[in-house]
Order: sequence, then structure tokens, then C-alpha cells
Amino acid sequence: MKLSVIAILFTTLIQPAFTQTYYLIAGTYNSPKSEGVYVYNFNSVDGSVKKINQVKTSNPSYVAISPDEKFVYAVEETGNNNVGGNIAAFSLNKQTGELTLINQQPSGGDHPCYVEVDKSGKWVFAGNYTSGSVTVLPVLENGGLGVATSTVQHTGSGVNKDRQKSPHVHCTVISADNKWLFVPDLGIDKVMIYSFNATTGKLTSAKEPYAESAPGAGPRHFTFHPGNKFAYLIEELSGTVVSFGYKKGKLKELQRISSMPAGDTSFAGSADIHVSSDGKFLYASNRSNSNSIAIYSIDKKKGTLTLIGHESVLGKTPRNFNFDPTEKFLFVANQNSDEIVIFKRDTATGLLTDTGNRISLGKPVCIKWVTAE
Repeated sequence: MKLSVIAILFTTLIQPAFTQTYYLIAGTYNSPKSEGVYVYNFNSVDGSVKKINQVKTSNPSYVAISPDEKFVYAVEETGNNNVGGNIAAFSLNKQTGELTLINQQPSGGDHPCYVEVDKSGKWVFAGNYTSGSVTVLPVLENGGLGVATSTVQHTGSGVNKDRQKSPHVHCTVISADNKWLFVPDLGIDKVMIYSFNATTGKLTSAKEPYAESAPGAGPRHFTFHPGNKFAYLIEELSGTVVSFGYKKGKLKELQRISSMPAGDTSFAGSADIHVSSDGKFLYASNRSNSNSIAIYSIDKKKGTLTLIGHESVLGKTPRNFNFDPTEKFLFVANQNSDEIVIFKRDTATGLLTDTGNRISLGKPVCIKWVTAE
């Protein structure tokens, strides 16, 4: 009896722990070293990565995953007289990681730079940068896209004559309850707010139609705190993170705090922003001379931020970054040094350390995740 128990315990101890693998989906700009959307297999235990698939498409700088993780949507960031850009729909085989093109539809404007799927998986939002517009496209039964049902055109300009001559939509983020769409517009210094009808796909201006940034700030990316009581905005031109109180489609500014390292007076070029799922930490990227990730702790009662420090991204132009699904790692897409740098993330302190692991990839821009089967 004792020998049997010992044998069982020994067998249990020597068996390897279950390892969940994930697919990393990477969007890129076309370059001599890249062309299209890439799929990698990621081991969440040792942080190793292996390329398994690639599909060619034009400048897929931003990608989105359907709620059921069966489909991938990618912008085709091109432009020509307000009808140049497209959104491409792909089916994803979760057993092999293979992407297959379903179809493409016009994004309703030039240079779409952001795409998001609503919570029902039935609608896709496209943000057109050069045109300054947001478009809603229906999702068909096969996961492909139908002809756009509506396009909302922004108007206005900002004080920065080089970057704000006209509207420039940079992000489209749907609220957790699927009722409100938030659209930061770099060109007009506003986060536009729309009521979203998930039955018809129609967008209408909210009662409070926007949250205004400081003149010349350049709103770029937007995200919610996991508790949905707070929201955060990164401003590209000012290098500032803005904290908001949030309730039922309304934003109330709580705090403005720099994302830049002390003494760095170069152009901020702040780009991406993410909050850890435990609600304790916020991260923001700067494409300034520092090429850094700013790390903040979050007051979970007040929603305000306290700077912890900055981590070099060990490359150039951190256009986008993202946690892996375990949030023990943080992947940084360094666009102008042609690689994704993988950091280990201390979930207790929020701090980052270099794993030494790299993904060599030309002009990486966007990182998303899917659970492998």
C-alpha cells in the first residue's frame, strides 16, 4: 500500500506541468523584411516563440480578434481619395494557426490605422487616420465583412499646423457593455463619444459628445480600467497620460501626468497604452529619444496614477506593445529596429526585465493573442 502511494506521488512529481500555448498575431508595415500578418506559437512557461504562419496583405498595421477567436480582422493602411483603405477578414484555424483570407471591404476612408470588433462579434469598427472618419462594417455568417453600414466624418483642426490641419482618427474602443464607442482624434484634440446600437450598427453622438484634450495634445490610444470606473488616454503630441472617471458613456478628467522620462525634451511620439488585468498597473510607450515604456501604479479607488519608472524598449519606435495572456511577459513591437522585444513582467511590482528573447520581424506594429487548441 505504502509503495503504491509513493509510486503515485513520484509519477505526479516527474510529470511536466501542463503548458498552455498561444498564438501571437503580429501586424506589420510592408518592408523588405516583412509582408503581411504573422502568426507565432508562444510557450508561456519559458517565453520561447516559433513562427508558424504568414499571410500576405498590404500594410496590416493593426489587427483585431473576434470574441470567439475564430476570425482576425486587419487594416490595409493605404489611401486614395477617401476610398483607399480596406479591412481584411481572415479565418483562423486554432489547431494549426493558419490564416485564410475571407474577403476585404473598403474602410470608408484613407489610411485606416485601427480596427476593433464589438462584443457581439457582429460589427467591426474602422478608424481612418488621414480622412478623420470612423466606419461600421457588419460581420457576415462566415466571418467575412459586409459593405459598411455607416461612416461618421469628423470635422475641425488643431493648433499644431504640421499634424492637426484636419481630423485624424487614431483609435476606436467599445465599452464593456457594448453601448458606447470612444474615438480619439489626434487632429481635433477630442475623444469623440458615440452611442452604439448593436442591432442596427448605427452610431449617434452621445449626450456629452466628446472629452476635450489640451490644445495640441493629440489624443491617440484609449483604454479602460478592468473595473470600468476609470479610463485612460495617451496623447501622442504632448506625451501625456490622462486619467478619467467613467460612467455610462461619460468621461470626467481626473489627472494629467507626463509619460516622458525626466529631462527628455525630444518629440514625445507617445503611442500605446495598456492596463494590467488586476487593475494595479498602467503602461505607456514613448517613441521619443528615450524609446521607453512608462510604468505607473494605479490607485484603484481614485483611478489616479503614480509614476514608478521607465524601461528602455531596447530598440527604436515602440509603436505598440501588449501583455501575453498570462501577463507574466510584455511584448514590445519596435517598428524601426525590426524586432519584437520580450520582457518578463513582475506581477507584484509591475517592473520589467529583459528576457533576452527577440522576434526578428520587419516593421512590427501590432500584437494580439489567441489561445491555441
